[in-house]
Amino acid sequence: MLERIIEDKKFAKLMQNSIEKLVIYLFEREQNFGVLCKIDRVVFDPELPKSIKDEFRLMTLFFLAGYTFETARIVEDDLVFEAGFGADNFGSVVSVPMVDIVQIIVDETPIFINLSNYKQETSKEAKTDVCGVENSMTSFLSNPENSKFLKK
Repeated sequence: MLERIIEDKKFAKLMQNSIEKLVIYLFEREQNFGVLCKIDRVVFDPELPKSIKDEFRLMTLFFLAGYTFETARIVEDDLVFEAGFGADNFGSVVSVPMVDIVQIIVDETPIFINLSNYKQETSKEAKTDVCGVENSMTSFLSNPENSKFLKK
């Protein structure tokens, strides 16, 4: 029963909207905060060196304070901020999909927990599916016996 809820697209959208409203609230209060997020869809621009990226775990905490907090903003469905990484403080713009934020933390205390686990279909999966349907239809139509199933 719980899986049906947490894997539901509408539930994920509800969580995403709540995250966005809470982040805006924290921005308005000028409150520093951390986001614990799933790292697999986080985008870094420029891309981080492999030596730095390899240090990240599947769930990574980014703390937004100082310059990082000042640069933080919401762009479409992402939390975007600038941060420095590694010993050399390698600078990158980080884009975190809101739906991939698992916790929002203030003063070492989680103030929000996102339980959604909706798997968005990637464009690559969508293209594969479309091609699969097209190939299936081509195969179907190539057999003259199947013409009786088509509306005229």
